Amino acid sequence: EVQLVESGGGSVQIGRSLRLSCTASGFGFELDGYTFGWFRQAPGKEREGLICQNTRDKMTYSKDPAKGRFTISSDNAKSTVYLEMNSLKPEDTAVYYCAAGKPGDGLGFLREYEYDYWGQGTQVTVSA
Repeated sequence: EVQLVESGGGSVQIGRSLRLSCTASGFGFELDGYTFGWFRQAPGKEREGLICQNTRDKMTYSKDPAKGRFTISSDNAKSTVYLEMNSLKPEDTAVYYCAAGKPGDGLGFLREYEYDYWGQGTQVTVSA
């Protein structure tokens, strides 16, 4: 069974940066070929997709909340995917989740049903 564990969340001031990590483990699991996505859920709101990347060809797709400020990267040797978040705003406060899957089109475009594995989430709080 594949397990995803997020880390790196916490409290940060407005305008600062934060890097989240998502480490995958499981018998025989290899990062290569999976698409990883980052999602978030703010209090009282539905979960939304932010950015995803295919770990083999590095194709990336992002939605508006992530464009220009968030970057996704992966280290296949460490089985870890990162989310670098810059210029953080109070509206970025949420629980952040990573997810992994093998979408038929290779990228998935943050369609939640394309992801087979989900982490437990890590809290990010942005304040003055």
